[in-house]
Amino acid sequence: MKRMRTILLWGVCFLVIAAAGSASAAEKGGVLRVAVIDEPPTLDQHVVTSDLTTMIAQHIFEGLYTFDSKYSPVPFLVKAEEIKDDGKTVVLSLREGVKFHNGKELDAEDVLASLERWGKFGARGPVLFSNLEKVEATGKFEVTLTFKAPFAPWKNLLAFMNGGPVIYPKEVASSAEKTPITPEQYIGTGPYKFAERNPGRYIKLVRNDDYAARTEDADGYAGKREALFDEIRFIPVPDVGTRVNGVKAGDYDYAEQILGDLFDSLKGDPSVVTTVNQGANQGLMFFNSREGVLKDNFKLRQALQAAVNMEPVLQAAIGPAELWKASGSFMPETTLWYSKAGLDKFSANNPELAKKLAKEAGYNGEKITLMASTSYKFHYDSTLVIVKQLQAAGFNIDHQIYDWATLISKRGDPSQWDIFFTHHGFVPDPILFTFMSESYPGWWTTETKRALAAEFAGTLDEAKRREVWDRIQALIYEEVPVMKTGDHFTYDIYSPKVKGLSASSLIWPKFWGVSFGK
Repeated sequence: MKRMRTILLWGVCFLVIAAAGSASAAEKGGVLRVAVIDEPPTLDQHVVTSDLTTMIAQHIFEGLYTFDSKYSPVPFLVKAEEIKDDGKTVVLSLREGVKFHNGKELDAEDVLASLERWGKFGARGPVLFSNLEKVEATGKFEVTLTFKAPFAPWKNLLAFMNGGPVIYPKEVASSAEKTPITPEQYIGTGPYKFAERNPGRYIKLVRNDDYAARTEDADGYAGKREALFDEIRFIPVPDVGTRVNGVKAGDYDYAEQILGDLFDSLKGDPSVVTTVNQGANQGLMFFNSREGVLKDNFKLRQALQAAVNMEPVLQAAIGPAELWKASGSFMPETTLWYSKAGLDKFSANNPELAKKLAKEAGYNGEKITLMASTSYKFHYDSTLVIVKQLQAAGFNIDHQIYDWATLISKRGDPSQWDIFFTHHGFVPDPILFTFMSESYPGWWTTETKRALAAEFAGTLDEAKRREVWDRIQALIYEEVPVMKTGDHFTYDIYSPKVKGLSASSLIWPKFWGVSFGK
């Protein structure tokens, strides 16, 4: 009898396992068609910061670290890390058995060649490498980073794939310079492989059946990645109406970056699902710290800051309330960097205080040149409202409108402007904000800022870093090198037949772990 029960138990187990395997197999297959806004210039992650490039390339290439759903950097191609010498030495042990798409096993020589190319020619590499004394392959599967002094953001920089250090085979990385690598060199370790670029029509990826996945549960970009589609095709569809109607008609399965004006109607449309990107963008007005009436007149900048009310700015520029938030924290609430420091000065909507501060600043109606671009509609719409508010508070604003290329050219000349409007995408570490760079137009270089920035980069203790960032944000509201309008969010749509997408994408939508759910 006991033997019979054992046989029956094993039989039930077999059926459960077989059913589970059958369900998993049934989820595989099909071609996912993704309508994107344009063609990416290249898929070479080292040298460009295009979000479109990253959205596609993250399925092919992988890095040493990535971000989980809390935007914390966690190991990916790295198995373990050891930090020594008070943070000056970092020893990285690599996962073994990870193979490139050409069948070669990844090792420390590949990582070394990739980091060296990225550090010399990459879009963000010099930020890390200017703090490094050396990088060495100290074993077949071990790489050691030696810093000149403790440099806290190193892990965030290694985890941020946009313009980041993905790992190529040594044969590709060691011969590459600033010019993007060619499509036949798109050899990564990711769950999908590059297959074809048909200009003007699509970029095709195919499933990597030899993929070496991590075993942890998927969490943000971290953990297990599983390719379930046979193919993914990224199809350039510049017209947003065509992208929307294409998903409704079944020509595409996913479409990115839909207009805010359509959000309310699409949200209630059963033929599509809307998904809001959690990684906030933010409108920013940069103040000229090198020349002009605002150069070092912080009280006059505070006067301008006191005059504005950001809610009508965001309503006019972005539209539906679900797609924006009048938040003055430079990092979103979903991150550990969220701060309330200085927020009493954000969106004060106090014209009388503005006039009082302007008088104390010695302002006598001098012209203040504010540049904006019509290339980004929300830039222009934002500044229309802001200029009216500033003029109502007594400021003499010269609102100059340009195409984006002209504005970029002019903002490099400090004699031509006092304020310009732009926007900033999500970054996982505040040190990556452009206003933290002394070379970015605006040129915020006060001694207080410089000292705090050095303390922020050189402090390894996370709690201490957050405290320093609080002080930097408070200083921003005192010296006003930039003025933030608020957070706003892009959104995408997809067919209800697509299963496995999270309720909100973090920065770039990802299609591993996603299927047609047959």
